[in-house]
Amino acid sequence: MAELSRGSGVAVATIKYYLREGLLHPGERTSPNQARYDESHVRRLRLVRALLEVGGLSIASVREILTAIDSHDRTYDVLGIAQHGLPLNRGSANQRTEQWAIQRVEEVAAKRGWRLELRQAPVQALVGVLCTLRNLGHARLVDALDTYAEAADRLAESDLEFVVGLPTTESIVESAVVGTVLGDAVLVALRRIAQANVSARRFGDERRG
Repeated sequence: MAELSRGSGVAVATIKYYLREGLLHPGERTSPNQARYDESHVRRLRLVRALLEVGGLSIASVREILTAIDSHDRTYDVLGIAQHGLPLNRGSANQRTEQWAIQRVEEVAAKRGWRLELRQAPVQALVGVLCTLRNLGHARLVDALDTYAEAADRLAESDLEFVVGLPTTESIVESAVVGTVLGDAVLVALRRIAQANVSARRFGDERRG
């Protein structure tokens, strides 16, 4: 296990914890107190750390995702599990604003040709955020929803291109999950960078004046 720790950069105590939690498959037993670990354990440790630390998923969510990957579930099903585990800002809603938000989401989905299930967690989260924007008096941001949806469509296409051509179902599923979970972190970071630069271009002259 010490060698696995050196190869993965994960502390021995953390590796033992992951083993207890079912996030890492046991090594090949070589003696009552010794086990042999291979490259598959190193890869799994890196995946677990990425999902936990960068993706922000819970131990339970990561365990569920890994179980689905190891069971060779369909990529679509595993992605659904991964999305379900992602933290979402759900906002707040009352009945009146909720109906308004649902209608707005349905309009955008119809324009893009999206199938929509109102019970899906991402849909409920979007409805809640739109309601919060309206309650705060910032409904103008909702006017940009079509622009956001167009960008999301392009990103989703890019996400799928990320896994096309991979050799095995396991690698496709794992890459799709990584792209979904860590792709959110990439998107947030890029948006912050873009906002800083656009703000500098638009308002830089005001500061100099």
